[in-house]
Parts: sequence; C-alpha cells; structure tokens
Amino acid sequence: MSKDDIVTPSPWAEWREATPARLALGRAGAGMPTDEVLRFGWAHAMARDAVHAVLDVKALETGLRDAGWEVLQARSRAPDRPTYLRRPDLGRRLDEEDAARLRAAAPGPCDLCLVIGDGLSALAAGRHPLPLLGALRPLLPDSLALAPIVIATQARVALADEIGEALGARLAVMLIGERPGLSSPDILGIYLTHDPRRGRNDAQRNCISNVRPEGLPFEAAAFRLAWFIRESLRRGLTGVALKDESTQAVLDAGGTT
Repeated sequence: MSKDDIVTPSPWAEWREATPARLALGRAGAGMPTDEVLRFGWAHAMARDAVHAVLDVKALETGLRDAGWEVLQARSRAPDRPTYLRRPDLGRRLDEEDAARLRAAAPGPCDLCLVIGDGLSALAAGRHPLPLLGALRPLLPDSLALAPIVIATQARVALADEIGEALGARLAVMLIGERPGLSSPDILGIYLTHDPRRGRNDAQRNCISNVRPEGLPFEAAAFRLAWFIRESLRRGLTGVALKDESTQAVLDAGGTT
C-alpha cells in the first residue's frame, strides 16, 4: 500500500505553495500524516533552539565595524539566559555599570540611537541587522546625528528606552529578535520610541514586524523605517499618534518600495 492510499489530501493543498504556514496538512485516518508530524517536531525544535541560542556578539560587532558603524556593547540586568526567560522585568533594565559607561561614552545630544537586541531569537539578531542597516543607511539624511550602535544582550524591547536616554538620543530604535514561530525561528522586529526614557509604554512606540527574507524584505523594511525616523523627528512623537503612511509616500512619489 502506497502513501497515496493512506493519506487523504486536503482540497486546499495548492495554497501551500503561497505560504509556509501549517495548513492543508491532509490526514491519515483520524490523525496527521507521519511526515507532517515529523515536520512539526522539527519546527518546534528549531523554535526552542532559537529562544535559547546565544548571540555571537563578537561576529556582529566585527560586521558592523567593517561596514563603517561605531559600536558599543551593553547588557540588561538579567545575568543569564534562564533568568532572562523567567524575569522579563530584568531584561527591560540596563545593567548599572553599563548605564554609567554609556553615559560616559555619549557623544552629546543626538538624533538617533540604534540598538540591536538578542531578544527571544539570537538567530534573527545575528542574521538580519547587517543587511537591514545596509539598506537603511543611504535613506537617512546626511544631517542626522547618530549615536554609536549598541549591541544589547539579554534584552527586551524597553531596554532601548534606557539606552537611548543614557546616550541623549531624541529617538531610539530597537532591532530585536522576536518570539519564534513554528515556521519562522528568525523574525526581526523593529521598535521606535521618541524621547526614550524609563517608563515609556507600548502605546508610545511604533513597530515594524516580520523582517526577514521570507517576510518583510530588508529593502521594504528599511524604507518604512526611514520614513518613521524622518516623521518621528519632524513631528516629535511615536506611538498611536504616528500612523504608518509610508505607502502613501511611495504613491505620492509615483514609485515602489
């Protein structure tokens, strides 16, 4: 008896060519086909590994410096990965010694602070920031005053607020590894906060999500991020008061991202 005799295919099977989502799996009796059970186990293992992986900070810093960026390092108050996963609050606070070091290294008031955080997927933080920043750099105004890029470990989104405050930035942008999905262990999220400081909340941020080659491509994400940076600095705000109108900007210019 062949597999075709055992497995009942789903009538939606052709949709699988358009998405990596787990749909149209078919069935074998009352359960899933064995190959789909194995794929699920593999995807779940990839997601778990991504959460526990350690960011290769040295390689990332080398890549950034080779690309012409100044780089600093910082860490949250979570001393290790298990603590980071159990205590999200510690991942939102900057290590006291690192906070003092960043304040001492601050070049003075600046427009933009970029932070790369490992978050819940060191895979994403290691793979995607370099091509994203390469696409972003030519879209930024020459007059923009940039702080050094900060690589932050054991980091949650709000850690960028304290880092931006320490560096005297008007706008903090966090590039961070997001919680892995079963078909996407390396999702990068981007969070922007105007006037960054401790105590900012999610309603005061903007987010660009699913940045990866299989999701939102780097060039499109960089275009959207550059629009948010310009408009945030011009209007003096982020969050629910700043709606994403980057698509309209493309239409007004008569082009495409």
